[in-house]
Amino acid sequence: MNKKDIFHKPMIICHGGAGHGAKDQPGVDLATKISKEILDQGGSSVEAVLKAVEIMENDPNLNAGTGGCIRDDGSVQLDAIIATSQKKIGAVIAIENCKNPIKVAGRLLDNSVNILAGRGASEFAVSEGFTLEKVVGRIRNNANDTVGALAIDRSGVIAAASSTGGCNGRPAGRVGDTPLWGPGIWCDENIAVIATGIGEQITLEMLCYRVAQKVTENGQSISEALQWGINLFDEKIEVGLLALDINGEAMAKSNTKMPWKKH
Repeated sequence: MNKKDIFHKPMIICHGGAGHGAKDQPGVDLATKISKEILDQGGSSVEAVLKAVEIMENDPNLNAGTGGCIRDDGSVQLDAIIATSQKKIGAVIAIENCKNPIKVAGRLLDNSVNILAGRGASEFAVSEGFTLEKVVGRIRNNANDTVGALAIDRSGVIAAASSTGGCNGRPAGRVGDTPLWGPGIWCDENIAVIATGIGEQITLEMLCYRVAQKVTENGQSISEALQWGINLFDEKIEVGLLALDINGEAMAKSNTKMPWKKH
């Protein structure tokens, strides 16, 4: 049987960010429910994770999109990224006046340039027909989190997506792990991994890539690999991980509260 003819059971797993609690679970539940319906109706994993993250960006309780953090200079700068097991990636960094940066990142998947920052990201959004509008944002205590989703569709394509509102107490232009290929996100034909937590520390550990390698190169189970990744950090450093593999196994682990759901 040709590999592309193999039927895969659709699966999606979403999270609402390290450090978030039960009050933020409804937004994650809704994102998972709607996106699973997309998969069950034959939609692609890309469509599913884009919709999941968009829903969470629209939830002001979560640190993404409309709920993004206000920087030291009063700006709201947002990061978002999407990647697939077909070696495609799209990301926007420090984009302003954009309530759904994940939708802009999605338009970069098939573009000759796949990562844009600042003014360039905003100009691209306008060129793609998006309307820029002020994002009010929020002041959050010690926010270092993100939202994200992983999915596999019937054809076996894996997609991963994350979006973040950054941090309070950080300067304009600060970039954490979320939109960085390797630390904050990894997606290949075997496994996808996304991270949430304190971005500077996650970046130093090249976390998602290394966790993925524990599974694909070292033969560890997803559970073992995620725990290995969590154990890299002092317990005072908030961090969470999600992973999903080609067999549809999905799991989340964190060293703090983290709302998540799989379906």
